[in-house]
Amino acid sequence: MAKSKNEWGTERERLAEDAARTRNWKRWGSYLPERQWGTMREDYSADSSTWTHFSHDMARSRAYRWGEDGLLGITDRECRLCFALALWNERDPILKERLFGLTNPEGNHGEDVKECYFYLDSLPSHSYMRALYKYPQHEYPYARLIEENRRRTRDDPEFELTDTGIFDDHAYFDVFAEYAKTSPNSILIRLTVANRGPERAALHVLPTLWFRNTWSWGRAGGVYWPKPSITRIDDHTLLAEHASLGRFRFQIEPGRNERTAPPPFLFTDNETNFAKLYGGTNATPYVKDGFHEHVVHARAGVISSDAGTKAAPHYRLEVEAHAEVVLRLRLFAEDEAPMDLFGDVFDETFAARIKETDDFYQALIPTPSASAAPEVERRIVRQAYAGLLHTKQFYHYHVYDWHKGDPAFPRPPAGHRSYNADWNHLQTRDIISMPDKWEYPWFAAWDLAFHMLPFARIDPDFAKNQLILLLREWYMHPSGQLPAYEFAFSDVNPPVHAWAAWRVYKISAQQGHHDRLFLERVFQKLLINFTWWVNRKDVEGNHVFAGGFLGLDNIGVFDRSQPLESGARLDQADATAWMAFYCGTMLSMALELAREDPAYEDIATKFFEHMIAIVDAINAVGRSGLWDEQDGFYYDELRADGKATALRVRSLVGLIPLIAVEILEANVIDALPNFTRRMHWLLENRDDLAAHTSFMEAGGDREHSHRLLAIPSRERLERILRYVLDESEFLSAYGVRSLSRVYLDRPFVYAPVEGQESRVAYTPGESNTGVFGGNSNWRGPIWMPVNYLLIEALERYGHFYGDDFQVECPVGSGRMCNLTEVAREIAARLTRIFLPGQNNRSAWQGDERRFADDPHWQNLVLFHEYFHGDTGRGLGASHQTGWTALIARLIEDRWHNVPDRRK
Repeated sequence: MAKSKNEWGTERERLAEDAARTRNWKRWGSYLPERQWGTMREDYSADSSTWTHFSHDMARSRAYRWGEDGLLGITDRECRLCFALALWNERDPILKERLFGLTNPEGNHGEDVKECYFYLDSLPSHSYMRALYKYPQHEYPYARLIEENRRRTRDDPEFELTDTGIFDDHAYFDVFAEYAKTSPNSILIRLTVANRGPERAALHVLPTLWFRNTWSWGRAGGVYWPKPSITRIDDHTLLAEHASLGRFRFQIEPGRNERTAPPPFLFTDNETNFAKLYGGTNATPYVKDGFHEHVVHARAGVISSDAGTKAAPHYRLEVEAHAEVVLRLRLFAEDEAPMDLFGDVFDETFAARIKETDDFYQALIPTPSASAAPEVERRIVRQAYAGLLHTKQFYHYHVYDWHKGDPAFPRPPAGHRSYNADWNHLQTRDIISMPDKWEYPWFAAWDLAFHMLPFARIDPDFAKNQLILLLREWYMHPSGQLPAYEFAFSDVNPPVHAWAAWRVYKISAQQGHHDRLFLERVFQKLLINFTWWVNRKDVEGNHVFAGGFLGLDNIGVFDRSQPLESGARLDQADATAWMAFYCGTMLSMALELAREDPAYEDIATKFFEHMIAIVDAINAVGRSGLWDEQDGFYYDELRADGKATALRVRSLVGLIPLIAVEILEANVIDALPNFTRRMHWLLENRDDLAAHTSFMEAGGDREHSHRLLAIPSRERLERILRYVLDESEFLSAYGVRSLSRVYLDRPFVYAPVEGQESRVAYTPGESNTGVFGGNSNWRGPIWMPVNYLLIEALERYGHFYGDDFQVECPVGSGRMCNLTEVAREIAARLTRIFLPGQNNRSAWQGDERRFADDPHWQNLVLFHEYFHGDTGRGLGASHQTGWTALIARLIEDRWHNVPDRRK
């Protein structure tokens, strides 16, 4: 039943107003990237030396071309005016204006942010946001982090900021940034600086306002607005004027008594320091690093006193031990109605927004079971959503202009234009859900698809618009390919976009509205993408696919994104299964659309026949397809010199065929006579293909009967599940591993000729191979997105087979379960990563005790990219809340008592 407007509260009203475009509530948000330096779009080198062409050290002095970055900041949806924090503890060599991390070459497991920060709360409209940064009072160990990680090998763990001991004596500041909107263009800012140390300590705080540089590139018109300005009105007020954004005021709270002098305003320009970086001439004496030079080095003549494109009040705080200081500020459109800026209404507004946030997330828990939802689970879910919302980012990249360069600068070298050479049509200037705003500050097509499931629960309009966005003509290639990610748009990601759209459609329908227009829009464009897959990745037209590395990075015997030796071809079990999965999803979508438009019956028939053809190919082409009867598993096959060699590695490659499963309900297909007639003809006249469908009636009731379309037969499914549910193979205490654990002591070895061999070993933690940079690993760890797909698939099998199909779970336990129960068991193991266990510790924390023992670290949660296959420790990007936010869906399903995810 749909909730009433009053049950959802005022945040739902704001979202409705924003969706209807009556009020622009999402104009401002936490859209400011955490890292703009070291990205492909800022790289104008000949050889794509991205990390060195624009380094962290250069970011202090060099203006960005395509975006901005900052610390716990906000910006408008076009990233015109930005606000963020700058901090200095009087010991660091630099002003802390952005997050520091190791580059890919520096880290022993690739790029890695070396900071401690947490996204604590957010509403979908960003009318309330809260984040935390932990800033040491000792000198920040930049050099030690670089040197120690350089010394370590790929077999060693990463050396983190907490490992340096810098927090051990509690000499650090907790800096909280909170934002509360009073209207779409009025934002209250509350900065709380808490000294956690035993002694009084000084901290310089520069709440910084600046404009993104759109004027230095020799371009005009469109989004290349003329140079804006920030000027002083009085000791407490700045005026920011922009040709497109309008006039905004920035005000700081006056002192609490007359003897308190206001902090001085500093001004400079957001322009490159050419003299420092390149020995050139600066267009202005006031450049981007002016605040750093003034505050850290006390240099004279580097800042202006009254105007610029970058400005900040300069607070020097003396914070007593175990005390805190609060700074109050406001950013608002000049035409906003006046209000008592810093009186009681300021804190009352924050209290109101916080209550609305509490009410919004409380409404996610159904009333009858609210008391049964433990507080720790609610906190995990709420921080998962907070991380998801904070990871929305302004993303700007016009490939044609990037290739060509800008009129005010030398033409880029020829080699520069070879990157993304076939994507000149791609031009983005949007708010997009990112995998991680520091480690992966660019969209990734298959990551984004997973993000949208939890988004659909809290902001279905955003979820639908994101899925539509990547299908628009300025994203999708004219050939129909979806862009993968900025450093290689032509890479191939698993085709999960259709599944995400179908799931978002179903999830949002639970709130009372079947958005058929959305479903039609994505379906029509997905037809083009599906055709691209068929034409490009089915080389011989026999329904066996080779999609490249498919996002699984180093899972294979060799780098699957690289060409094989001349004449060789790899038939991929996962690529073929992904396409069957794609077909099945498109079939379900077509059947839904055909309920109101019979024209879709024909296309439903097409996907039914295509799915069966793929299922037949993976199971039967060349005698047994990609199924290995001896092992009872699906494997890739290498075809060369007329021979097929199975690469017998038990990995996710062989489990992906399990997810290609759809159920056709009789009451649905019986209402579609043309589809039903063609389906029956096919099954009656092609008994070879009919073998891959099953039919079952519930208690002889035709109305509740259903047909199963799946890659594995019942017998093959049972054999595969013996591996999946074996704790010495795939089943970890924390989910399903990406590679069987049997390869720990006995690595798989492929030696086609004497003296040449490739090895695949079970590596449950960080990767020890350099494939794909060494910071991503599919040879053992647990990955949330694929586990989630597997859970969904098992629930569909469970719905079809019921109690008639039971397996031992785990193998050797003597406990027999139906497949719905197996799905719930895997879900429970995944949630165990986050739930506190013995000594109040959670698995994701690893050996770091602070999160369990220290009151200022307890209740803080990080959502990592993947998890250790044996211990559940968080690995990879530490803020990849995008697809790891799926944990919120799993926890909520238990609250809602959802029997399966078909709903």
